[in-house]
Amino acid sequence: MTTPAENVATVVVSQKGAARARAGHPWIFRTDVASAPEGLPSGAEVRITDARTNFIARGFWAVKSPIALRVMSRNDSALDEELLASRIRRALDRRRTMMPGADAFRLLHGEADLMPGYFVDWYNGVVAVQHHAEWAEARREQLARILVELTGARAVMARDDGSARDFEGLPRRTQVLFGTAMSANYHEGAIELSVDLAADHKTGGYLDQVENHLRAGELAHGEALDAFCYHGGFSLQLARKATHVIALDQDTAAVQRTLQNAQRNGLSNLEARAANAVEALRAFDKEGRKFSTIVLDPPAFAKRKEGLEGALRAYREINYRAVRLLEPGGLLVTCSCSGKVTPELFGEVIGWAAQEAKRPLQLLERRGAGRDHPPLIGVPETEYLKAWFLLAP
Repeated sequence: MTTPAENVATVVVSQKGAARARAGHPWIFRTDVASAPEGLPSGAEVRITDARTNFIARGFWAVKSPIALRVMSRNDSALDEELLASRIRRALDRRRTMMPGADAFRLLHGEADLMPGYFVDWYNGVVAVQHHAEWAEARREQLARILVELTGARAVMARDDGSARDFEGLPRRTQVLFGTAMSANYHEGAIELSVDLAADHKTGGYLDQVENHLRAGELAHGEALDAFCYHGGFSLQLARKATHVIALDQDTAAVQRTLQNAQRNGLSNLEARAANAVEALRAFDKEGRKFSTIVLDPPAFAKRKEGLEGALRAYREINYRAVRLLEPGGLLVTCSCSGKVTPELFGEVIGWAAQEAKRPLQLLERRGAGRDHPPLIGVPETEYLKAWFLLAP
């Protein structure tokens, strides 16, 4: 369906904004808007042109966000329900093809699936959604209805309580959009986990790490330490191969969930403690403890550019301690989900830690988010997760 151009408001962008859009990036910042009609409502569909009235794309307008425009299509046709449904359907079909039999996955990965600012996670029949853009916020009920129609989901929960909403000028909140039962069990390989969409962190789990959880479990051995365990994604996989696992998290509710998940899976060699991981690493180092397998998967230390230096100090500290705690032949899995910490900076952190600890490290694998979290070429913001597997020879 095509909506006539005269029925859609036009926003003119600067040369810089036009070049960015034509290069394939879906964000146009407010500083690159040359002119826009007065009174455009939040989430309005618009045509985007350059100063010479050359058509660039269609997108959605934001009133509050520093990202004034989300580019949705380079075709001059309507951004209607048919288009939204087709993109969700294609994303779902790709996941089912790539991950046959999986009962939990990132169904829709925002910009990478050409739905910028809209994220959907599937947990065995229940769905968590995040609206990180005004266009998606304005269409939250419509999008939930499309999801239910396409997937048969029995519940949809909006988990809009994260800091990304602050940047967009949107209020933090959670909201049931469909159904009532917001919990489910799902699997990571042979391990069964539980999720509570209303109460758990983020959207309930850390689905971007699932393939890394499984890979760490394949390589684990000896005494193992998981320093930021959350619900045990890494710990439970480690416990299938390691002789003993110590899992740490300062969130007591997360520790209890890890213990419940261990019991559910018959893993008696996992010990979970409520503790500050950084302090625990220092204490283990002071005691002279050694581990054959160590996992560092901390929360994002830097969500904004102004927090980068502090984040790098924290990453240096925990990696330095971990390298000192590794036995010869030991495996270190170290991660960063801070988008502002580039792979180059992360490599510098690990190099510094190895040098300070006077321990050589072999790089076995550089990994990132799983196949259900594909980055979009030319949009570095979609490639945020680093997971490096290292060996102390």
